[in-house]
Amino acid sequence: MKRVIAVAVFVLSIMSSAGVASASAGSIGETTTTTPVPVEAAPVPIKSGAGRRIVYANRQQRVWVINENNEVIRTFLVSGMLGQPGKGTFRVFSKSPTSFSPEFAGVTFRFMTRFAIGRNGGNIGFHEIPVRNKKPMQTVEELGAFKGSGCLRSSTQDALFIYQWATLGTKVVVVP
Repeated sequence: MKRVIAVAVFVLSIMSSAGVASASAGSIGETTTTTPVPVEAAPVPIKSGAGRRIVYANRQQRVWVINENNEVIRTFLVSGMLGQPGKGTFRVFSKSPTSFSPEFAGVTFRFMTRFAIGRNGGNIGFHEIPVRNKKPMQTVEELGAFKGSGCLRSSTQDALFIYQWATLGTKVVVVP
């Protein structure tokens, strides 16, 4: 009986923590999550390449993570800026567990995965919803709206996934 209870407690602890990713990197204390979306409801854009890659559809404000077998392993909404970065194929060139905005005082975020340079010369990457003076700049429910200043904001869970999955050199395909 003790084994059954111990196994049940173990399984429940795994199940209850599966939906939230948390990390100790950085000083930002909030963790956000997203609800999975069936791939059929959000098909990968045509002409977005093949093989292991990340696809970002700017107008849809959606990201797809695709493995080497061309299978979508994750899709989620982000908040970026209309038209930025421009259409093209990029490569992840830098990653940081914590970062900040050089343009906006007091703005910090975690799990920065950089892949492009913006019109103003700044880095563009995936990261969690930023905080300004310890307050989130938007909610998870607002993801999918154009609220970013260049980078692609996502839930903590999705930013951490990209940060861990993408290696330097990972292909990022941006479509309109």
